[in-house]
Amino acid sequence: MTTPHLETMARTLEASGEYQILRRLRPHQPIQPPPGTPTRSGLVVDVETTGLNHDTDEIIELAMTPFTYGLDGTIYAVGESFQRLREPSKPISPQITALTGLTNEMVAGHTIDPAEVDAFVAPTSLCIAHNASFDRRFVERFNNVFATKPWACSLSQIDWRGEGFEGGKLAYLAQASGFFYERHRAMHDCLATIALLAKPLPKSRVPALYHLLTNARLTTWRIYAEHAPYDLKDLLKARGYRWNGAPSIQPRAWYTDLPEEFVPPELHYLRTEIYQSSTIEPRVTRIDAYKRFSDRI
Repeated sequence: MTTPHLETMARTLEASGEYQILRRLRPHQPIQPPPGTPTRSGLVVDVETTGLNHDTDEIIELAMTPFTYGLDGTIYAVGESFQRLREPSKPISPQITALTGLTNEMVAGHTIDPAEVDAFVAPTSLCIAHNASFDRRFVERFNNVFATKPWACSLSQIDWRGEGFEGGKLAYLAQASGFFYERHRAMHDCLATIALLAKPLPKSRVPALYHLLTNARLTTWRIYAEHAPYDLKDLLKARGYRWNGAPSIQPRAWYTDLPEEFVPPELHYLRTEIYQSSTIEPRVTRIDAYKRFSDRI
């Protein structure tokens, strides 16, 4: 049966109101930018690793998919993906194989050429990952070229719940948006991320990429509540503070990220409610897209 016939059947089922149809993720159809439209080069990055600790675990697969976009969030074209495997210094655990499908036999003898990565990343205006706090730290440890680029996170910098979604996991968002794909392999995750960014959001009706670009451009400030009394931790948690327990990221303390206009009242809150001292000067760090999601904060 031909694809047009299948699509007709799918639309008939959907029109009945009794069925919802998931379509396989298809290649992005190129769009010609209107004359004079400024465009930029984006790059979606995804890694599979031997574990969650970027200090000790290693990349076993790196995928990067370039795309061209407009400042309004329109995705015009998607380029050929970069996908490479890498043999780690220690065997891949059964748990990671079960999650990623990657085995020790598949990665044996494979390496990733840093020069090739340099050349591929060089034209990029913006790197994007779905959970950039994870991917950026791994790839920067592997190759410093990623530290020279601004980054955005399609997981945390788009208000998926505000748009009516029940979560932000990539596979869930794909299904809620009407498509499915082969999960947990790096290149497929890149392509699925681009497909989500290209789609209009249910409520705001603009491409998800537009919201991501808007939030990525913002400068925020990280306030650390260092040496806050332990018995007040629940107050900090309720206020939106998170604990920084990563051994390579200092200081180990509760912190929150805020726009500039909220910094003075937050410092006042810490001095009066947490430290009960007007002389305390909490640590405040400026964060932009070049530092966000990295260890350099």
